Amino acid sequence: MNAPRTEAELEARLSEPDDATVSALTSLDGDVLVLGAGGKMGPSLVRMARRALDGTSRRVIAVSRFSDATAATALEALGVQVIRADLADPHAVAALPHAPNVLWLAGQKFGTSGDPVGTWTQNVVASVHVAERYAGSRIVCFSTGNVYGRVVLPSDGSRETDVLRPDGEYAASCIGRERVFQSVTHRTGSPLLLYRLFYANDLRYGVVTEVARKVLNGEPVALDTGYVNVIWQGDANRLALRALGEASVDAHQQPLNVTGPTVSVRTIAECVARHAEVPVTFSGAEGTEALIGDVTALTQRLPHQALPLETLCAWAVRWIRDGGRLLAKPTKFEVRDGRF
Repeated sequence: MNAPRTEAELEARLSEPDDATVSALTSLDGDVLVLGAGGKMGPSLVRMARRALDGTSRRVIAVSRFSDATAATALEALGVQVIRADLADPHAVAALPHAPNVLWLAGQKFGTSGDPVGTWTQNVVASVHVAERYAGSRIVCFSTGNVYGRVVLPSDGSRETDVLRPDGEYAASCIGRERVFQSVTHRTGSPLLLYRLFYANDLRYGVVTEVARKVLNGEPVALDTGYVNVIWQGDANRLALRALGEASVDAHQQPLNVTGPTVSVRTIAECVARHAEVPVTFSGAEGTEALIGDVTALTQRLPHQALPLETLCAWAVRWIRDGGRLLAKPTKFEVRDGRF
């Protein structure tokens, strides 16, 4: 599979629905609403939904403040209904159109330590408005593996049934977001799935891209955070849309870890170095704990053919060497004190 060489090619790959995604969306009735559609993942997820529903009269609606006006314009050109709104404003949320299928992507991670009030406003207060507004709709609420805390190695990673152990205000606020949606949907009988995503990778950002930049720059790769989960964002997009069909009123089925198998940072770096044909050096030693997730439930509930890590590493090398645009949005996967 050839590497994407331009942003247009990259967006096409990230937004390409497979047969399972098309089948999942077309089996559901009604419009699809994506809240927080202006972030890293939102635009390509919206594009995928629009492509999956091509030829139908069903709307795909993208809601965000859209600080990047070009993203909004590009979505409108594809036939997406774009609405600019502050989701922390209850009046703005009340004015949004109804949709039976809702994906909640909004939230704040970076800057948490400097703006804890803003973090709780975006991650919890805004969730109250949306959960109440879309009572009765099926909802996929994006969350994070940070709600678990680190596990002692060796381990298969945290499972959906594990006790949550937030490390820092960001993780705590994400648990708050989950509890809000659980509370409101339980009371209203609305189908819900909590989509606990671990480290999606677009070539413009992500763990693999961050490691690849260090290898290509001749910098040592730190091993203190020795293990991670990574998933190609195109795969995460497909799984998110398919997850609408998994939303349930059964509380025991709500959370789902969404990521790839656990991999060592050393393995990622060596894979990158092999494709780049350059040496790689390391610093530090692999720690005894890591924030990783078990994906047994994912493979059972949403079986899929993931993009291989080998391919993702090769693509990252080509993208960086070709001068592809990089986003100033580090994953901070190395952070070990919960401060983002």
